[in-house]
Formats: sequence, C-alpha cells, structure tokens
Amino acid sequence: MNIQLSEHFTLKKLMRFTMPSIIMMIFTSVYGVVDGFFVSNIVGKTPFAAVNFIMPFLMILGAVGFMFGTGGSALISKTMGEGKQEKAKQLFSLFVYTTIICGIIIGAFGIVFIRKIASLLGASGEMLENCVTYGRIILIALPFYMLQYEFQSYFSAAEKPQLGLGVTIVSGVANMILDALFMAVFKWGLVGAAAATAISQMIGGTIPLIYFGRPNSSLLKLTRTSFDGRALLKACTNGSSELMSNISMSVVSMLYNVQLMKYAGENGVAAYGVLMYVNMIFLAAFIGLSVGTAPIIGYNYGASNHSELKGLLKKGVFVIGVFALCMFVLAEFLAEPLARIFVGYDRELLNLTKRGFTIFSFSFLFAGFSIFGSSFFTALNNGLISALISFLRTLVFQIAAVMIFPVFLGIDGIWLSIVAAEIMSVIITAIFIVKLRKKYHYL
Repeated sequence: MNIQLSEHFTLKKLMRFTMPSIIMMIFTSVYGVVDGFFVSNIVGKTPFAAVNFIMPFLMILGAVGFMFGTGGSALISKTMGEGKQEKAKQLFSLFVYTTIICGIIIGAFGIVFIRKIASLLGASGEMLENCVTYGRIILIALPFYMLQYEFQSYFSAAEKPQLGLGVTIVSGVANMILDALFMAVFKWGLVGAAAATAISQMIGGTIPLIYFGRPNSSLLKLTRTSFDGRALLKACTNGSSELMSNISMSVVSMLYNVQLMKYAGENGVAAYGVLMYVNMIFLAAFIGLSVGTAPIIGYNYGASNHSELKGLLKKGVFVIGVFALCMFVLAEFLAEPLARIFVGYDRELLNLTKRGFTIFSFSFLFAGFSIFGSSFFTALNNGLISALISFLRTLVFQIAAVMIFPVFLGIDGIWLSIVAAEIMSVIITAIFIVKLRKKYHYL
C-alpha cells in the first residue's frame, strides 16, 4: 500500500517512505563507482585520472536537472498540499519540458567547448585527449542525465518512490553490464566506459518519460501546460541550493585537482578520485533521505501542519545522526580494502589513497546535517537560505580551507580541509534553523 503525503509520519513510516530514495541514490553512486573500477583496472591510471579530472565539469552541466527536480518538487508538493492537483500537474509538465530544452542546448555547448575547458583546467597530452573523448560521448546523453536526476525527486512527490528505485536499478544494472561488455570483452577502453554510462542515462531518463506521459496511478502526469515564468523562477530559486551545491562541489573538485597536481602529481588526482567515488556512495544516503523527506515537508508546509513539521525535523536529524556515526566507523575500517579495489596495483598510490581516506572519513560525522538542513529549507520554499547553506558548505569554506591548510600540512592538509569545511557548515546550518524557528514553527 502506498504511503500518502498527507499521513502522519512515525519514524518507521518515514523510513519506509524514504528508503527507496536512499537506496536509489546509493545505487546511482555505486554504478558510477563501477565505471571508475573498470577504467582504473582495465584501461589504466591516466584514463582513470582523466575521467576524474573532467567529471566535475560534466556534473556542473547536469546540475540543472537536479535544480528543477528538487526546486520543482518543493513547489509541486506545496501546491498539492494546498489542494490544487491540476495546477501541480501543469507545473510538473512545465519543469520537465524546460529541462529537456535546457539539456539539448547545454549539451551542445559542452561538446563544442570541452577541449578548451579541459585545457584551461590544466589537462594536456594524453590526459587531455582522454578528457575530450570521454566528455563528448557523455554529453550526447546530457538531456537524459538531467531528466534522470530530476525524476528522482518527482517520483517521491508523486507518492511512487519505489518506482524511482526500480528505474535506477534498471539503468544501473545496464551500466554495469555494458561496462563489463564494452571494456572487458570488446576492449573499447575509455570509449566503452563513456558509451556504457551514456546508454544507462538514456534508459534512466526515458522510462520515467514514458510512465508519466501515459495514464498512471501516481499523483503526477505529463499534460498540456503553458509558460509560467514566475513558477520557473520559483523552482530555480528553490532548487538553487542543489544547483549551487553541485556546481560548487564541481568547482572545488577542480581546485582540489589543481592543488593535488601541485603537491602529489597525477597520483594525487587519482587518489582523490577514489575518495570521491566512496564519498558519493556515503553522502548518497544523506541525499536520499533529504530527497525522500522533502515532498512530505513541502506538503505539510502547504497544508500549514506545523506539528507534523516539528516531528519531521526531529526524526530527520535523528536518522542523520545514526547514519553519520555508522558511516564514519565503516569508512575507518574499510579505508585499506576500498583503496585496494581501485589502486591495489600501485603501492605508492595505494598508500597515498589509504592515508587520505583515514583523514577524510571524519567529514562523514558532519556532512549529513548540512545536507538535510539545506534540503529542509528548499522544501519550505526558502531557496535563499538553502542556497546560502550550500554555498558556504561546498564553496566558501572548502576553498578557504584547501588554499590554507596545505601550506602548513602539505598533502594531509588537503584531506583535512574537507573535514574543517563540514564542521563550519554544521554550525551555520544550526544557526539558521534556530533563527527561523518562529517563522516556520518547526521547533
């Protein structure tokens, strides 16, 4: 039986509703990691470093889909909470159609300029050619990649999170199978890795389009709509934190790569790539909980159900705390085994990665609270505060830390800078939650 947004959410019911989103995000991250595993172990260290080098730029371009997904979902959920079901469907359709158009335009831009951008970022020689090859193939599927991100949020708003999980599993399994086929069997190298990812993204974006384009049992359906500039602006404002978070993380990743090239060379970039793969999986649990909870928060905000908002905030913070502790302990125990999976063939690189992991894992104790806090304000349709939390967490604090810490601590300072940035962001998030408690009545 489907759980409805209008129900009272106990901790057990909240976990049942959000678990598909949590698993969906984790699985999405896992099949991204499989790409890295195959590239590193079959194609080689330089192509692996190239993929990690250009990936932040590709993620910036795809972040628009996440913005329309989270920001649009908040507005749609609030509209449904106000009892305007048809209006919610029209808004949903407007956001999806806009994402498709943006995806085509941005993808074309990326294909044309990717060589120049990779070169400006510092790639040269074989690494530059690998960046261009991988990037151009991925960008062909950019509209589908953006839709895949977007629908992850809309499935929860449609009260069908389990369908979102199903789509993610199908596209993820396809990616893993094609990775093995294209790289291990056909020996297509980096082209095979990019093709496998692009095809899986096409699958992940097309299946939801078909589902929502036909009569279905969810709360949402693609319909005729009209241009609504105010709604688009509101969705962009609501989702600006997620857009900012993705862009900032990508920009910071580029800066980290520059610093790592300076302090540790190509090995540093490869080690950072391993850490980011594992980081994606661990943070995916926090993001999945936030994405799954956001439509419930938005609905109850639209219905002015303050008591439910209070309960959702308390339960969300409790679950984040449990996740954070478990992830930290797990990361400390798995530092060496995980490093061996990716770079066990190179002793120097293995030691560098393992050392970075043991320091970096402390960030898991703090990251989830800011992620949930930012998403909480997005769901309340306060895009400004949400964006500010994300902006400080993923850009300001990290840039300051990664520029200062390595001067005194060398390569260890780069890993430690991430931990310091997460601690500062938790403090800022707590200040905003306390400061705005009377406005939204969640405490």
